[in-house]
Amino acid sequence: MVLRVFPSREALARPRQGLVDVAVLAGAAALLYALVRVSHGIDVPFDPATAPSRLSTDPAELPYYAARSLLRMFAALVLSVLFTFVYATAAARLPRAEAVLLPALDILQSVPILGFLSITVTGFLALFPGSELGLECASIFAIFTSQAWNMAFAFHRSLVSQPRELDEAARLLRLSKWQRFWRVDVPGGMIPLVWNGMMSFGGGWFFLVASEALTVDGHSYVLPGIGAYVATATADADPGRVLLAVVVMVVMVVGVNVLFWRPLTAWAERFRIGDSAPAEAPRSVVLDLLRRSRVPRAVGRVAGRLVGPLDRAMAVFGRAEHPLRVSAVRRRAGDVVLGAAGAAVLAYALVRMAGYVAATVGFGEVGHALLLGLVTFGRVVLLVVVATVVWVPVGVWIGMNPRVSRLAQPVVQVLASFPANFLFPLVTGVLLATGVSLDWGGIVLMSLGAQWYILFNVIAAASAIPHDLREAAADLGLPRSLWWRWLALPAVFPG
Repeated sequence: MVLRVFPSREALARPRQGLVDVAVLAGAAALLYALVRVSHGIDVPFDPATAPSRLSTDPAELPYYAARSLLRMFAALVLSVLFTFVYATAAARLPRAEAVLLPALDILQSVPILGFLSITVTGFLALFPGSELGLECASIFAIFTSQAWNMAFAFHRSLVSQPRELDEAARLLRLSKWQRFWRVDVPGGMIPLVWNGMMSFGGGWFFLVASEALTVDGHSYVLPGIGAYVATATADADPGRVLLAVVVMVVMVVGVNVLFWRPLTAWAERFRIGDSAPAEAPRSVVLDLLRRSRVPRAVGRVAGRLVGPLDRAMAVFGRAEHPLRVSAVRRRAGDVVLGAAGAAVLAYALVRMAGYVAATVGFGEVGHALLLGLVTFGRVVLLVVVATVVWVPVGVWIGMNPRVSRLAQPVVQVLASFPANFLFPLVTGVLLATGVSLDWGGIVLMSLGAQWYILFNVIAAASAIPHDLREAAADLGLPRSLWWRWLALPAVFPG
């Protein structure tokens, strides 16, 4: 009698487990090596008198340029996340500060990126004299201004709309403010933060040309990057090199989506609030690989040992308890003081502005500028209305269908991340050839970059609709009109 002993499932899985660990370690080592190699070119000597104003358009340099641009994009994304956590939390938790911080955020997101560049480039050059690091910081800050505002609005909205039961649980468990932020606030806002981060990252691609080809005091400087490469090829009237840069950029966008955003959106599903799981959760091959590997778990165990001491150190900020009760008299007095201070600052600014206008262009120019501003405002309103009518149904369809979302997300990401200003010459030529006035054609040019913000936020809001509400609407057999009126539109309207 012969006994055959078959290996257990665990024994068969060990060789594959080892291969997965090797793949993860190799990927981390390759990423670290690339980061070190690319970072070498950041802090090089810089002389404004001899600095070049153009890049080499040799195609062999494109991989290095693309890596430098990608490094700036992720550096700006990290700064945007930190800014979002601080600014949005202050606006959500401090009622009086919210009255100032939110309008200021709205004004900041309306300032063109060139407005920030004209102010900050000289300051960063003075901060790092004789080093190209000043230009690098100016470029990263410019990309930051194209990413941060949208993310701050999204995270603020998730904080102010937090379910009451989560707020009560945080108070009953006597969490500190630090613990509440990382264990309640951030997980609760993770899904809208990831989707808006993806959209903001695409906005950074849009401004690569402006952020890498800088002008200071009438002198032009370029940083190694794919945006500056496009600017140089465009100035040389070389459409072949421009097309090559476009192809490289599309490859970069798809690669970042596959290796970073797709795993992040699939991982963020663990923070979805609801009593039932979706019919088909988003999947990512990269995330599955990381989950099967023992390397992230080992790193997590080491990092977890720091949580306890850090929580104890941050206990000085107090607990997430009910706010102190302030009498109505003191509250009204505080509002009066804050309003008086704001009115004084506004009056001082208006007096200084009036004096400047009177001494330079005159008040007649103010009326002309106001009229032109109203024309622009009309174009923006028309654009928002048309884009809402077109993209809300599409966004709801994508967000509420995981299979469609898995296929459409990379396509939407590429379209949203593609710098629309690359298409401006082509679209303008088409408008002129067809006889369409630029007064109306300008709306088309604006929509190339603005419409994606509506689509991404609608997708994020629709995908966050609890699955039990969808099942209830299906069980009740809601007509399509009532389904839109009582479920879809209320769910996506805040987004």
